[in-house]
Amino acid sequence: MDNKIVEVTNTKLTNQIEQEIKGLVITKNFRSATAEEWYVFLPSYKEPKNGGAAAKVIVHYNLYGNRDIFINTTIIFDDPALYKAEIHPIVYAICDELVNRLVGYADTLLAVHAGENSYQAEYKQ
Repeated sequence: MDNKIVEVTNTKLTNQIEQEIKGLVITKNFRSATAEEWYVFLPSYKEPKNGGAAAKVIVHYNLYGNRDIFINTTIIFDDPALYKAEIHPIVYAICDELVNRLVGYADTLLAVHAGENSYQAEYKQ
């Protein structure tokens, strides 16, 4: 076997990931000297009580400018449909896209709150 790369995401999930990323809309809700809060709107997911944003992103910045300090980023998903373990690749792809759009290449500590799909990650340059 020459090809050692194995695709574990099925075509249906891949198509849904592309649809969610393509339709992803973020709006800034709050900005202070040390933090930003963003609402995340997705085509297929909504906050169940009011039908609003499916998630919220909180980005905490370092005011001192020390390159060795991480930016703390928290993503909180409000739609329980995103808590199901079988759609973890969708949650992961959305979070990865959000970090790339909102934080860019800065060193980041990420905490994702999505029921069974919750995880922590570290992004380094």
